[in-house]
Amino acid sequence: MRVTAPPRRARNGRHWPRSLRARVTLAAVGLIGAVLLIVGTAAVVVAQYLITSHLTARAARAAEHTAAAYRHGAAPGVLPARDGVVLLQVVSAGRDSRVLAASASLQGKPPLSHALPAPGEDRVDTRSCGDPAWESDCLNIVGYQTTVPGHGTVTVYGALPEPWALGSPVPAITVAGLCIVVVIVAAGVTWRAVGRTLRPVAQMETAMSEITSTDLSRRMPVPDSADEVARLAATLNATLDRLQRSAEQQRRFVADASHELRTPLTALRTRVELALSAPEETDPMQTLRECLDDAERLHHIVEDMLALARLDAGVEPARVPLDLGRLVESELAQWSPRLPVSARVDPGVAVAGNRLQLARLLVNLLSNADRYATGRVEVLVRAEGDEAVVEVCDDGPGIPSADRERVFQRFTRLDTARSRAAGGTGLGLTIARDIAIAHGGSLHVADSMQGARLMLRLPLLRDADRFVAPAAASDGSDPQAPSGTPRPVAAQGPQPSRSGAGRPHGPGEHP
Repeated sequence: MRVTAPPRRARNGRHWPRSLRARVTLAAVGLIGAVLLIVGTAAVVVAQYLITSHLTARAARAAEHTAAAYRHGAAPGVLPARDGVVLLQVVSAGRDSRVLAASASLQGKPPLSHALPAPGEDRVDTRSCGDPAWESDCLNIVGYQTTVPGHGTVTVYGALPEPWALGSPVPAITVAGLCIVVVIVAAGVTWRAVGRTLRPVAQMETAMSEITSTDLSRRMPVPDSADEVARLAATLNATLDRLQRSAEQQRRFVADASHELRTPLTALRTRVELALSAPEETDPMQTLRECLDDAERLHHIVEDMLALARLDAGVEPARVPLDLGRLVESELAQWSPRLPVSARVDPGVAVAGNRLQLARLLVNLLSNADRYATGRVEVLVRAEGDEAVVEVCDDGPGIPSADRERVFQRFTRLDTARSRAAGGTGLGLTIARDIAIAHGGSLHVADSMQGARLMLRLPLLRDADRFVAPAAASDGSDPQAPSGTPRPVAAQGPQPSRSGAGRPHGPGEHP
């Protein structure tokens, strides 16, 4: 068998929260860093483009104005500055191009550029860097080509020096440094925020690790943040409540089952030991009958426990449309009660359910009523609104109001001595209610003038007439019975039984 070692825990018992904390922090740092890199790069590029466009536009306006003035007969010589542009030249065309006029700062300097406009164009934009003749490292130059009387075609150049920052790595370094600072600050803030957020989760992990299968009373600390973590803690506490109730119910069930099984087993063993130790003083046939009764009681207890186990497991049996009244008639026809049973059944009360389970539910209710009735048991089947209703009434001592819910608890008997003598296991009403709930219905004790009145409610199945006739025929009842008229039914009294007179039969059994 392969054994997997548990993960090594951190010193403070917060292994996985710290790992999650680091992953979240790294993810946040990576995301913020990527965003800052994109934004910073875009900012530098946009800034360079805007500055270059501004310089180019100023140089173009100055060159254009100068070309217009020179074209209309301006005197050659020193060109005046225009729009803050002090680098202006008029250069002749041709291979031996020469400076015809220049601004004061360009007197005696060579041409700013030899670039010419493309064919069909009158403007050229260029850039010149690394020329020792100029004071600036780079110049943004714009040239306009025009025709001047007496000089022919000339090119008027206007230039502006680029700011040192455009050609320097300082802006990029500055932006990178700011990004690094922001990332570091974001990492610290994220680390602290995630740590504060996960602190309640770490506390819940510690509390959960201290919960064992034998102690489910501990609960998760619920923070006051009213966020997802608080809702998680509340959900875990609700789950633990359900687990604790289930575990307590299971322990009580095991204890009660052990107690219930011990009684018939002890009686069975005592009878056998007595028969073996003093055979001359015992009647073998009587001893066998008593042992058979004890074995039958054990069989009923085990059968009921298996039924409860299936219901607790949530197994969904196949369901078919059933005529509830005909199902009652069928079970009454197969049952041997202690007292006569009268039934009034409305036709066409259809439900969707499992026949075996609903038959067991009805037999349990009838057995309970027959056990405590003094003279009569009555069964009523009718439809009320969207519900099918089955009432089982008896004229016995009834059920006190304070015990109307307790009777549905497992192994509950209001009169222990009488119930044991009658052969009840204390699980009949529990199984009946669980079956009702599994079918989307309910079972409760209703008010009654005399005796007990148990009322079963199930969802009524509409438009199921075409399914009811075959089911009714299989029940052995008359499928041609007139609809809309209650059918009175009477069950016979007890018949002799080899295992004891008057014992109620389970679903599918015959007397």
